[in-house]
Amino acid sequence: MKERLTEGHLLYGGDYNPEQWLDRPNILQKDIDYMKEAHINVVSLGIFAWSVLEPAEGDYQLEWLAEIIEELYKNGIYTILATPSGARPKWLADRYPEVLRVDETGHRNFFGFRHNHCYTSPIYRKKVAQINRQLSNRLGEHPGVIMWHISNEYGGECYCPLCQHEFRKWLEKKYKNIEVLNDKWCTTFWSHRYQSFAQIEAPSRRGEPLLHALNLDWRRFVTDRTIDFAKMEIQAVHKNGNDKPVTTNFMYDFKGMNYAKWKDVLDVISWDNYPTWHKGSERETALDCALEYDRMRSIKGESFLLMESCPSATSWQSVSKLKRPGMLHAASMQAIAHGSDSIQYFQIRQSRGAVEKFHGAVIDHYGGNDTRVFREVTALGIDLDALREIQGSRIHAEAAVIYDMENRWAMEDSDGPRNENMYYRETVRKVYEGLRAMGINVDVVDMEADLASYRIVAAPMNYMYRDGYEKKVREFVASGGTYLTTYWSGVVDECDRCFIDGTPYHLMDVLGIRSKEIDGLYEGEVNGICPVPENSAGLQKTYQVSHLCERIDVTTASTLMTYQHDFYGEEPAVTCNAYKKGKAYYVGADAEGSFYRDLLQHIVCEGGICNAAKESLPEGIEMTLRETEDNRYLFIQNFNRTKTKVDLSHYPGELLMGQREDTIPALGTIIIKTTV
Repeated sequence: MKERLTEGHLLYGGDYNPEQWLDRPNILQKDIDYMKEAHINVVSLGIFAWSVLEPAEGDYQLEWLAEIIEELYKNGIYTILATPSGARPKWLADRYPEVLRVDETGHRNFFGFRHNHCYTSPIYRKKVAQINRQLSNRLGEHPGVIMWHISNEYGGECYCPLCQHEFRKWLEKKYKNIEVLNDKWCTTFWSHRYQSFAQIEAPSRRGEPLLHALNLDWRRFVTDRTIDFAKMEIQAVHKNGNDKPVTTNFMYDFKGMNYAKWKDVLDVISWDNYPTWHKGSERETALDCALEYDRMRSIKGESFLLMESCPSATSWQSVSKLKRPGMLHAASMQAIAHGSDSIQYFQIRQSRGAVEKFHGAVIDHYGGNDTRVFREVTALGIDLDALREIQGSRIHAEAAVIYDMENRWAMEDSDGPRNENMYYRETVRKVYEGLRAMGINVDVVDMEADLASYRIVAAPMNYMYRDGYEKKVREFVASGGTYLTTYWSGVVDECDRCFIDGTPYHLMDVLGIRSKEIDGLYEGEVNGICPVPENSAGLQKTYQVSHLCERIDVTTASTLMTYQHDFYGEEPAVTCNAYKKGKAYYVGADAEGSFYRDLLQHIVCEGGICNAAKESLPEGIEMTLRETEDNRYLFIQNFNRTKTKVDLSHYPGELLMGQREDTIPALGTIIIKTTV
């Protein structure tokens, strides 16, 4: 699939909106010349072009798009062709008001914005399918079109009667019987029992906002409804045998949907990344990006596409910070290192008006090719062209971190033990950083993932156990795996209903502990954890803990660390338990990042995992390995503001990028190729 998609090239380009320049053919020709100069080989077309493609109902005007696709193709530039459902034309909303969303208060929205449409509306589905089929029939088989871009950044929810009806059908299919739902939702509390599915309403601040299982199932429904709409779009473009691959662009850490559910819907995963570089530490931002890149890659376990990024400053963040010299190259190489087969921008040419007119672009309002940004874009294009052999290579990971969106929904919606911030993502990131500090490739997966291929699985704050997850963990550890989990794990089932008879549910014997109670700490309040003398993990330091501290009873586990203060001072805080062929670690408090680096270094060494780093990596140095059947490509990047010492003599091989010196320059990238 990927060979067909990119034909041995890393894709380089971005969103292009030529419909804004149809009256300026000189601009269109200049843009093509500039794209060729910058080594751009692909553009996404038609994303928000519906009002030009169909200016009046049934009046399809596709010839202009066909001419541009052909002209791009003649000049060696391919097209990712988008369906335009992300923003409907005015005539559609005026003639069919039902296509506009209804908010949770029951009011129908006015026309405007993006994704302000009902995914259930039969009329909207019909009109989207019609324009999609027109695009497919007229342009889908053009050799310049390599892929379908379905809609744009799907998101949002609708509370109209049509969606409410579908939600009730969804619940009835899931629970079959209303008494089963009442039991699993715990509706007897506050006397909220339902007599039929027809009585259920979506959660709303004007109605029921505090029934946690209702909120959770509504979010699951929104994911399923959006996927159902996307499947309709895909079916329309694939009608008549057009089978070109499809994608849709996901968003950074988006909580409105469970992206893992799209695994079997899309041929290729793609996403949009707009980090706030230069806001504090670049290495912290890089770590956050790395986590999200690995999460996107892990959805299908394949290379993915970076569909949107910004070559300069965004326009919609709180501060429009310019990318400093070298940042564009470093950020782009990080995407490639973590499995992206593309670097694409929003946007190719800067719009003259409306909301994103000051958003960074390859070609700005000045329109020249002698700008700093254009020069950096061109330099990156040359480098990507030289790295084409990396396209399609994979990342093999022996370690995984569980980061589950449904778990997050439930934990952040539930009352207690903290209602200000549970710090779930932050905790996941600390564990992820502990593994990445040793140059270990890491998959970031949800609870539905198969664990058998990993040697280490870390599951921070696994509040909810769903889909038989605890059984998989038991089998994983029994077979010789190492499992690390933390406080506030195994507390509820998939309906956010508390387990009884002890937690972590059905894993107390595997972990060798039982959770007793959990203490929420105020912001700024801290405790400490101290190593037990001669503990089996070799821990020697005292670490600060905050936010949450759990009291545990130890059964068969050995205690590695104890609490330093409070009434539970000297009680167990970190434990390790041998279970059959494997080991299970339990961390009872929200510990600082250095604790996880030290503990995981012991776990990795003990488990004999092969990591890329031959020595402890300095902070800000990231190391990632991509592989083919014949070659390995080691990326070493410096996300510090100063040059950093790294002994490259440990890493022999052919140098594809950078210099063999004793330091890596600030924002520098080294790529070393070795033969398998």
